[in-house]
Amino acid sequence: MSAKTLRRIAVIGYNRIPFARQNTAYTHATNQDMMVAALNGLISKYKLEGQLLGEVAGGAVIKSSLDLNLMRECVLSTKLDPATPACDIQQACDTGLESAMYIGNKIAVGQIEVGIAGGVDSTSNVPIMVNEGLRQLLLAVNRAKTTGARISELLKIRPKHFSPLVPANQEPRTGLAMGGHTEITAKYYNIPRAEQDQLAYESHMKMAKAYHEGWFNDMITPYLGLEKDNNLRADSTLEKLAKLKPAFDKVGGSLTAGNSTPLTDGASCVLLASEEWAAAHNLPVLAYISFAELAAIEYVQNKHNLLLAPIYAATRMLDKAGLTLQDFDFYEIHEAFAAQVLATLKIWESEELTKSFGLSKPLGSIDRSKLNVKGSSLAAAHPFAATGGRIIGVMAKLLNEKGSGRGFISVCAAGGQGITMIMEK
Repeated sequence: MSAKTLRRIAVIGYNRIPFARQNTAYTHATNQDMMVAALNGLISKYKLEGQLLGEVAGGAVIKSSLDLNLMRECVLSTKLDPATPACDIQQACDTGLESAMYIGNKIAVGQIEVGIAGGVDSTSNVPIMVNEGLRQLLLAVNRAKTTGARISELLKIRPKHFSPLVPANQEPRTGLAMGGHTEITAKYYNIPRAEQDQLAYESHMKMAKAYHEGWFNDMITPYLGLEKDNNLRADSTLEKLAKLKPAFDKVGGSLTAGNSTPLTDGASCVLLASEEWAAAHNLPVLAYISFAELAAIEYVQNKHNLLLAPIYAATRMLDKAGLTLQDFDFYEIHEAFAAQVLATLKIWESEELTKSFGLSKPLGSIDRSKLNVKGSSLAAAHPFAATGGRIIGVMAKLLNEKGSGRGFISVCAAGGQGITMIMEK
């Protein structure tokens, strides 16, 4: 199919459950529980009960082996036609946006007319595995052909074998947590603590104001007693943030619990379709996804660059779109850490830093009054795979309310990956 025949990817709807800090409201909820709640809210809102959709795609970063075929199992627990197919996608914090592009690309080439992209994560209800020594012994027991051989293997079990393995919040190739890497980023790019706290404060204030005005009312389905994100601190002040101790580098660090996102539980989803399907179902197009770009970066030797792959993604995407970084009405940059957002903006503005990435010219500065205007991850928090759906939903609503314009999205991810997206109305 030639580029001239590609169809536009329309964003028709959005929904999520409130995000909850680890070990609070959703302590016992599973990935499937939360994803089904978000999906059923979307289905009810847009009257999709009993409908056969082209596909549902999404996933979770932290999955148990019991989460086999997670999205398909979620579909079968919703009110959609059970013949609706589904697949799992996992790309760390990029999962939500990558799922949207998976569904969007199928719509663009005419393979499907409508689909749902989503993501979910629980950091409370996590899988706990047996350690490697016990696993090998149990496998040996399973392979044994006689009762005597099985007993022989079982007798090798020692108390040390009962030490469990819990998912580690760290990069396998460096042994550092994402916050540890970002602490290095803050030092390398000279991002002051005060600027990080200021960004965090603004995120909470913007989101608190949006909640107070009812802006999120049509975007969220209450779940397990929560009606809004419980990480939000409407009473936050710069003075309170300044008193927090460093979280990663206890001596000379600048990253704190206040300017970093906490471990979080939650789920989100968006409804994407062709213009023809939207018109046939009397659903207005909120916005369109027009470009997206995925990139990766070396971060094992250059530990300061773990979350800076969007530097490459943004440059390539804007070149393909024939746009500049200044050609946007709204910017949604995922706030994994305030330092990572500020480092990204600093690199875009600096010719010297841009050249250090092997790029010819800086993208330039943005109008920061257009950045994360309803607050972002530092306020809402960050259930890894669910953040993309939240951001697409916010951008779609902003563009629809404005009636025209463009939005720029950037999400960094573990593993040195990142994705950018352009939405327009």
